[in-house]
Amino acid sequence: MIEKIKELEKISRLLEPNAAARSVNRKKVVDYTEDFLENIHSLNAFDMTEDKGKGIFSSPISEEPINMDEAIKLIFENVDTHGLNPASGGHLGYIPGGGIYYSALGDYMADITNRYAGIFFASPGAVRMENLLIQWMVEMIGYDADSSGNLTSGGSMANLIAIVTARDAHKIKARNIETTVIYLGKQAHHSVEKAIRIAGLEECIKRYVPLDESYRMIPSELEKMIENDQANGLTPWLVIAAAGTTDTGAIDPLDSLGDITKRHHLWFHVDGAYGAFFALTDEGKALLKGIEKSDSVIMDPHKGLFLPYGLGVVLIKDKRHLYQAHQYIASYMQDALKNTEELSPADLSPELTKHYRSLRLWLPLKILGVAPFRACLEEKLLLAKYFYERIKHTKGFEVLLEPQLSVIVFRYIPEKGDADTFNQRIIEEIHTDGRVFFSSTTLEGKFMLRLAILSFRTHLDTIDLALAIINEKVAKILANG
Repeated sequence: MIEKIKELEKISRLLEPNAAARSVNRKKVVDYTEDFLENIHSLNAFDMTEDKGKGIFSSPISEEPINMDEAIKLIFENVDTHGLNPASGGHLGYIPGGGIYYSALGDYMADITNRYAGIFFASPGAVRMENLLIQWMVEMIGYDADSSGNLTSGGSMANLIAIVTARDAHKIKARNIETTVIYLGKQAHHSVEKAIRIAGLEECIKRYVPLDESYRMIPSELEKMIENDQANGLTPWLVIAAAGTTDTGAIDPLDSLGDITKRHHLWFHVDGAYGAFFALTDEGKALLKGIEKSDSVIMDPHKGLFLPYGLGVVLIKDKRHLYQAHQYIASYMQDALKNTEELSPADLSPELTKHYRSLRLWLPLKILGVAPFRACLEEKLLLAKYFYERIKHTKGFEVLLEPQLSVIVFRYIPEKGDADTFNQRIIEEIHTDGRVFFSSTTLEGKFMLRLAILSFRTHLDTIDLALAIINEKVAKILANG
């Protein structure tokens, strides 16, 4: 047995490269990423290719290793040259993610040190770091010291945690679920509907509150619905509003909605995955007035703070509800009960295994300070206004509404022919071109072009390029008939 153990040990030690091997391979990785960053402004935002990275299958996982050069070549040829390039400032579709450099360094340190950040007993420093960040965001949106939250993988998990917490706080049980009512707008993100289903609430009655001409929920209509449902023996319990919808960037009238939910004792949840971090700016804070009246809110640092994908946040006004919905004690975790100075993330979310993901947010905030993040958000608001004014005064274009945040929805109206078909051709031409990337949406049955400005690399020259490309593609389509 000893000989077998030693034989296996010799092979298993390959998992621990020595300093020389680490240096050589780290340099290759750094050289590759540095080349990527040095050329980022000349790379396309989108590349349509025929093979779509199928070459990755030519090198299946096997017992035999390959060297770092071969691995990087596979990544370059099959991943980094196909599809959307979210690191590009020309990424103007969906809601752009970020990718700031100091977050990558934070992830590198977190992965090497591999702190387990789920339980205070295991890594008090990592848990304190997460809780410090949570409290900074709690203060940002106007909650008080009784609030808490969790750093999640993204907005979808954050919405799920909030809705489960609301469910348990309002004691929604299987026996009464079919008489309980949830209120939301048609512009609610699909992750909200998904969270409702996963939380076992699909059989709740869902009321879609009418929207105004700016695609915001109408408070008076919500209150009518609530009162009508109460009069009919139903149990209203949850209102879900948006602080920046994905389609149009609309912010629901949070102040009025907060008053209504308080008056009727409903849980008020705000999906601020896209828009909540604009609270760092004076304009954004005014637009988000009333968010502090919510019982829960989500916000995505990988959107509004320009971090790499993989970090969302849920905040709960009363931390007791969050703890009661997610805390669990297992016998094998009994040692962890010895030290409970801070709330542990594992007691505040479905996750037990917890990546040290707070470092990817803490490090850039400490190295750079908050000021550049605020300036970048203010810049995006102004760029959206700039694009709106330019496209509104460009012959042939229709702009649906003035942007509240940094999403602009518009389309070209040809003098003859079908507008939907024409705009589909525009988006296809833009995707084929690849220098910038737009997305599209359908509103009131109309095919619309959609620009979302949130990449930290998107600046005035990017928007001017986007405008030039739009006009170029329209001229090309008109010339070709």
